[in-house]
Amino acid sequence: MPRFTVITLGVSEMRRSIAFYASLGFARKFRATGEAVAFFDTGGTVLALYPWEALAQDADVADAPRPPGFRGVTLAWNCRSETEVDAALSSAVEKGATLLKPARPTDYGGYSGYFSDPDGHLWEVVVAPGIDVGEDNRVHLPA
Repeated sequence: MPRFTVITLGVSEMRRSIAFYASLGFARKFRATGEAVAFFDTGGTVLALYPWEALAQDADVADAPRPPGFRGVTLAWNCRSETEVDAALSSAVEKGATLLKPARPTDYGGYSGYFSDPDGHLWEVVVAPGIDVGEDNRVHLPA
């Protein structure tokens, strides 16, 4: 059965990005890798940070020129309530994120906003109807 297990982000400055994601509350694991690669437990999948140039070389794609911040991919942080969405956005901005879109009601009955991390990776912070975030902080999708 296919599984989504790791999201790897190419980053400009490992030390800065490690500090940013740790400040959001993600637990760093497998620290023996030092700053060559960083792994964070996200409660289901793993978030990995890897130097941009090394990731481009590994994927056999051009390192430069870099594409603009939006690369057709966003990461999502599902929340239980609008209040939690607002708090998560505020916390991310306090820790160095850039607010791209303040949270507001969506056309599908949810509530979401966007921030970008220090390398321009876009995050949606959202509460969405029909998607439950359990006490374990994991997303539970309906059948």
